[in-house]
Amino acid sequence: MRSSTLASFLRPEGFERPHPAAVLREGSLVTEAGRFALRAVGDARTRRSTPYAARASSRVSDPVILVPGFMAGDGTLSLMHRALRAQGFRTYRSHIHANIGCTLNAAAQLESRLESIVIRRGTRVQIVGHSLGGMLARGLAVRRPDLVSGIVTLGSPMLAPAAHHISLTASLDVLVRLSRAGVPGLMSEECVAGSCARQSFDESRSPVPLGVGFTAIYSRRDGIVDWRACVDPLAVPVEVTASHVGMAVDPRVIDHVTTALRRQALGSALEVDRSETA
Repeated sequence: MRSSTLASFLRPEGFERPHPAAVLREGSLVTEAGRFALRAVGDARTRRSTPYAARASSRVSDPVILVPGFMAGDGTLSLMHRALRAQGFRTYRSHIHANIGCTLNAAAQLESRLESIVIRRGTRVQIVGHSLGGMLARGLAVRRPDLVSGIVTLGSPMLAPAAHHISLTASLDVLVRLSRAGVPGLMSEECVAGSCARQSFDESRSPVPLGVGFTAIYSRRDGIVDWRACVDPLAVPVEVTASHVGMAVDPRVIDHVTTALRRQALGSALEVDRSETA
């Protein structure tokens, strides 16, 4: 069944909504958060038993910005921030308090944030985006490769943004109705069915420029989006076993994020070195 709000092109043929009961898989978030807590306790014990001089992690050159998913804010990625910092990454928040506004406006806000980080650090930025945040990251990588050295997407349905659980469609419908009623700062009909939606969708399927790393992390247990829509053919695919929401906190997923960021940072450094020595 198609939504009366979402444009049909946002769910191309071959992609489907998860079954209504699939959302029950998201209950594993409790286990995934518990797994993070256990890892944190173990890491704290290791730090206490390690001499101070040996504790420092090697600093990764590229700064990293984390972008939350639909209806979420920076706080939902706070545990990932903490874990990445412990691994030597310099992380930044997106300054998105609730990802419920126009996607083009959110992308413009994020682009401005990237520009400020690049000016401050003198190097391009890697983006880790959860769900909708990953779609924003991919669009920015296409438009501003001068700012973006790599992206890591987590459960981001770039190939079919509308291949999501019916509960998300209901949430979008509410936002559109409130926008029609005059409430500012919310997704409007243009964002889900008009030119705004088309531009965002086209950018999320455009070729990623050379020199920009791209890793797409997905889970067949995802109860919110069709996992097949998250496997971009231009990305390095990484399959995990986690819920959609749990990808932001499961330490096993964060380990994959860390690996991808280090690999992409190395690729970015080699690219710079080749251009300087050419």
